[in-house]
Amino acid sequence: MFWLLIALLVFLFQIMTILILEYRQPSKTVAWLLILFVLPVIGFVMYYFIAKEFQNRRTVRRRGVIAREVQLKALRQSALVHRAQDMEAPDFAHEERLFNLLGSFSMLPITGCNETEVLTNAEATYASILDALEGAKHHIHLDYYTLRDDEIGCRFKEALLRKAKQGVEIRIIYDGIGSLELKSWFVKELEEAGVCVQCFLTPRIAFFDKRVNFRNHRKIVVVDGTVGFVGGINIGDEYLGKDPKLGFWRDTHIKLTGDSVYYLQLVFMRDWWFTARERLEKPEYLPEHGCIGEEQVQIVASGPDTSSDAILEGIFSAISAAKEKVYIATPYFIPDPSVLMSLRTAALSGVDVRIILPHGSDSKLVLYSSLSYVEDLLMAGVRIYRYRKGFIHAKVMIVDRLLASVGTANMDMRSFFSNFEINAHVYSAKAISRLEEDFMADLGDCYELTLHEFEKRPRMQKAAEVVAHMLSPLL
Repeated sequence: MFWLLIALLVFLFQIMTILILEYRQPSKTVAWLLILFVLPVIGFVMYYFIAKEFQNRRTVRRRGVIAREVQLKALRQSALVHRAQDMEAPDFAHEERLFNLLGSFSMLPITGCNETEVLTNAEATYASILDALEGAKHHIHLDYYTLRDDEIGCRFKEALLRKAKQGVEIRIIYDGIGSLELKSWFVKELEEAGVCVQCFLTPRIAFFDKRVNFRNHRKIVVVDGTVGFVGGINIGDEYLGKDPKLGFWRDTHIKLTGDSVYYLQLVFMRDWWFTARERLEKPEYLPEHGCIGEEQVQIVASGPDTSSDAILEGIFSAISAAKEKVYIATPYFIPDPSVLMSLRTAALSGVDVRIILPHGSDSKLVLYSSLSYVEDLLMAGVRIYRYRKGFIHAKVMIVDRLLASVGTANMDMRSFFSNFEINAHVYSAKAISRLEEDFMADLGDCYELTLHEFEKRPRMQKAAEVVAHMLSPLL
């Protein structure tokens, strides 16, 4: 009886710990409590090492404060920031609430003087990045979630080794979990050539580090502080369609030149300080340049090191401001309740809301979790399509002619709250039109889900969706 009482008290302590520390996200609290009831001891150990948000975020944000000090110093040292302040208001400035919110991201403002190029799929993306690397004169900065030592990875390595021999400064950040299969010989060869390589949360300690739930999911390339790339494509052969399970890989990246690269660089500088504790303060990292183009772009970054969820807030506000259409392509769809409500409300008010999801997935649990939201959205009038040509990994959102978003953030709670993410919001008709053309072309490789047919899905699938939905805040 005594030991039973002790066990009960320990169990109650575990419950209270989760309730107190996860009070900001009730859905996540419920999911962890479910795991705790099924696996009382193991569940709490999992929680402690994987997702104890309060202490983990406090530690990470402490680093983030110092990283922002580095960023602020760089801002003060450059005159480019004045161009952002003097820039004409975007075309959607009449959408006062949306404009005020996006403008509140003071560290990463809307910039003018840009040119953009939408890169569809990995072939075009890799060719453009490798071409930019060959032209590097001073530095190359890479920040990737997944870096592989396969065929395309070795092509990048050889290009970097050539530039290192020419005296170009090269820095690489790769995520320890996303690049778990990266071999040590690959990194060693780069380091021996003078390339600075940093791993975000090394694999050797990842599973014993309480920050394991915080992953650097960004994909950033900056060359000489003048050319930048961001989007959904990592460095790996699967992005070229060489994964036999997933087949053709559909993805989107964007090339940036102009003032927006300045802020892309600042995000890399923060990440570099975060991992290497080195301040990048040379003026060559933020070079002066003339006004390159007229397109308006905003770099939006969020993660555990920030006090706000900028990407989530921007997505929610943009959808809420929509009057004609909202088009979304995402490989993983586990929306925050606010995003879910904004999508339903937009559709019910007559906005043309369309979402492309993959037909197959690299995770059955995530797939069933995504499908668990479908019926509710279909009932509200949202049109949902499943991509059947291969695997769609693009992370794109188009709202009217207001803006389009391309980046690394999936439409899921992990990207909104746990990962280090980065998106580019583009406000030019040229980029928005191109992304919409790609979206419409993708619809040709999809089949549309109807409420009538979806309701006929097997009972086993419905049961799997229920379980996955309860766990969705943790995925």
